[in-house]
Amino acid sequence: MKNKIKIAHAIQRGRYMAAAAKIEHTGIPIDVELLSKLRDQWNDIQTQLIERIDADFGVYEGTTFKSDRWAKWLIANGIPWPRLSSGNLAMDDDTFREMARAYPKVSPIRELRVSLSQMRLLDLAVGKDGRNRVMLSAFRAKTGRNQPSNSKFIFGPAVWLRNLIKPASGKGLAYLDWSQQEFGIAAALSRDESMIDAYISGDPYLAFAIQSGAVPEDATKATHGAVREQFKACVLAVQYGMGAESLALRIGQTVSLSSRFAAKASGHI
Repeated sequence: MKNKIKIAHAIQRGRYMAAAAKIEHTGIPIDVELLSKLRDQWNDIQTQLIERIDADFGVYEGTTFKSDRWAKWLIANGIPWPRLSSGNLAMDDDTFREMARAYPKVSPIRELRVSLSQMRLLDLAVGKDGRNRVMLSAFRAKTGRNQPSNSKFIFGPAVWLRNLIKPASGKGLAYLDWSQQEFGIAAALSRDESMIDAYISGDPYLAFAIQSGAVPEDATKATHGAVREQFKACVLAVQYGMGAESLALRIGQTVSLSSRFAAKASGHI
């Protein structure tokens, strides 16, 4: 293996494993009292969640999600939806996640489905000291990312559950994330001046849309959010080798238009 190992990369991975081990050992402080209340009242909470969120969709019957009602809602809102070879709508969470990115209207119902079907409050791994600890499974995903248990890790289930994270008295917590990390890395590696300028702007996806002439120079996320999301999806799709058909589905456009978008993004990247 000696001649095939890139030593610099191996050392970097080793440094990350040391950091991951420290994260696993430290754990994340949880509001145990609130978690206990949620567990005790989870059935009632489920009912209230359905009543509140489904009021805008009308796709639930009791606690059961009805695919025929969902199909009618999609038609009424002009949203194309992936289908299985059988002709039935694809109902897996990966599909809902991708479609929610392309059509934000879908997000509330997707979060509700996750909360009802995937969240197991009893499985959340919380120790006697009130800290959530799980094996991060570093590099397990095909992309090289962590892949911890969704049911045991506080960041795995529905996003709203993260409100259970609570620092000890006199302590504070900061939730930090890279800003458009993939875009920034691609800009640095390619040394593309336009791409670097787009990244430095603070909103590379909107900058890409402006550079492509799809929106005016004074466009903002608030005024042209939908177009920005399409260009974001396009840029990330090209970076990860997504085909035109999959991209068309994600951004809700025709395959031919998606191909043109991808071509522009390829030239940009």
